[in-house]
Amino acid sequence: MKELSQRLQSVPASPTTMMMQKGRELKAAGHDVINLAGGEPDFATPPHIVEAAFRAIQAEDTHYPPAFGTPELLEAIVAKLQRENNVHHITPSQILVTPGGKWAIFAGLAAVLNPGDEVLLLDPSWVSYAPMVELNGGVPVRVPLPSAENFTVSEELLRRYITPRTKLIMVNSPNNPTGRVLSRPEIDALVKVAVEHDLYVLSDEIYEHILYDGAVHYSLAAEPGMAERTLIVNGFSKAYAMTGWRLGWLAGPQPVMRLARTLQTQSVTSAASFTMAAGVAALNGPQDCVREMTAAYAARRRFMLDALAEIPGIECPPIEGAFYIFPKFTHTQKNSLEIANLLLEKALIATTPGIAFGPAGEGHVRFSIATRMEDLERTVERLARVVPEL
Repeated sequence: MKELSQRLQSVPASPTTMMMQKGRELKAAGHDVINLAGGEPDFATPPHIVEAAFRAIQAEDTHYPPAFGTPELLEAIVAKLQRENNVHHITPSQILVTPGGKWAIFAGLAAVLNPGDEVLLLDPSWVSYAPMVELNGGVPVRVPLPSAENFTVSEELLRRYITPRTKLIMVNSPNNPTGRVLSRPEIDALVKVAVEHDLYVLSDEIYEHILYDGAVHYSLAAEPGMAERTLIVNGFSKAYAMTGWRLGWLAGPQPVMRLARTLQTQSVTSAASFTMAAGVAALNGPQDCVREMTAAYAARRRFMLDALAEIPGIECPPIEGAFYIFPKFTHTQKNSLEIANLLLEKALIATTPGIAFGPAGEGHVRFSIATRMEDLERTVERLARVVPEL
């Protein structure tokens, strides 16, 4: 048989998915596994959103929808950007509704990159960024944010990794896995470098509503000089507990969006019709559900930070957003993959090793706090027992 795709053979499977699967297999074998490896809200989708989808199905909205999104959802996204993000330049023709936020990222990269173009990844970064860059012919260049400085972005560090081939910077705030939210000086540094070097920026804002202790989310597209170069990625999975609905969106400059829309028509075609009705209900409906879920995450965050501070060998700076903690294991010579495997083997806690998010994540392990407080309490009890053995 002829050789299969070399490009796909070079892309590893998602480490997050692999660790979750290991946890599921142990649980299926009868073990009491606490699975904190994934990134999924443990809440049900709010009822008014579910009801909107049912109404659409009952009204026979089960046929091919407009490929780029229904007019109602496109208008709802425009209004949301104006209302919440101070982004006023986006029109419905500059938006692409996608089957999941992941496809929005992929479509944005496909529309911008040519073979050999370099993309700066602010590491630690989400596990799928680098593979998606490679699948679109780009070259991921990892910018290692210093753990000792709580993964702070600086102008000096960005400039160190820019070359004539640099085309785009990928930004994720609030951040997965670190829980960092970019500060005003960090936003200013990114804007200055992007404008000066004429770079595109892909801003993944999927966790924008999950903020703690007064942290503020700044949308890069609203900054001076950034409208013509910023691609906004967002969706419904995290804020509205809609992971299984597979609904996201991409917004950006007209030339980029024209190509991203072409890709969608020649590949996945569209998101599902009735999920778009749910999306309209999510954006235009009451937002109490978002605040209630975030309040629950905040309580879990506070519990975990306080509890881990009492365990020698774990350092966990306060997270500012998203629903992950990213502690560093300080009293061991083992690497993060070894630590994650030992936590699963000895404590039956499924986590994600920091190395999965890039070399800058080494020594850290990611725990999701999007789970019941009871499970987090049991997690702390097991960590207190096992960490000294590491």
